[in-house]
Amino acid sequence: MKRQSGFTIIELVVVIALLGILAAVALPRFIDVTDDAHRASVQGTAGALASAVSLVKAQAIVENTTQGNSVQVDSNHIVVNSAKYPVTSGTSAVTSATASPAVSAAGCVAVWDAVLQAGAPSVATAAGSDFIVTAASDDCVYTYNNSTAITDSDVITYDTATGEVTLD
Repeated sequence: MKRQSGFTIIELVVVIALLGILAAVALPRFIDVTDDAHRASVQGTAGALASAVSLVKAQAIVENTTQGNSVQVDSNHIVVNSAKYPVTSGTSAVTSATASPAVSAAGCVAVWDAVLQAGAPSVATAAGSDFIVTAASDDCVYTYNNSTAITDSDVITYDTATGEVTLD
């Protein structure tokens, strides 16, 4: 008579229990990938905005653009302040070249739309877009709207006085 070989019921139960424990430990780590993807998207957008702001300033320096006047990037006229950082966008220069363009939520939306390429996250002053924008003093504050729990790393702040873009 041939001897049968195989797993005993105890060995099978132990293996299933070990797989269950591994799944319980690993599953929460893999579920958190969505939050990481949102965070990476915000970080990438902040980097793109910082680069675009630097490029506008470089063009304003090369063209010797004065405060309140605009530089043309593609078909967009981007109005710069005295430090040559973008503060708004429009079809032409601000009415007075000596007047400092005021930072407004609408201006912040215009800067975002003008300096970032097509396919960038949407921005508006109300809900329904990827970022909600507010203006405070010299700052454009872009708050990520798709986050389940807004954290400090979900807010992009663009300081129009210094050109600094930060994740607050």
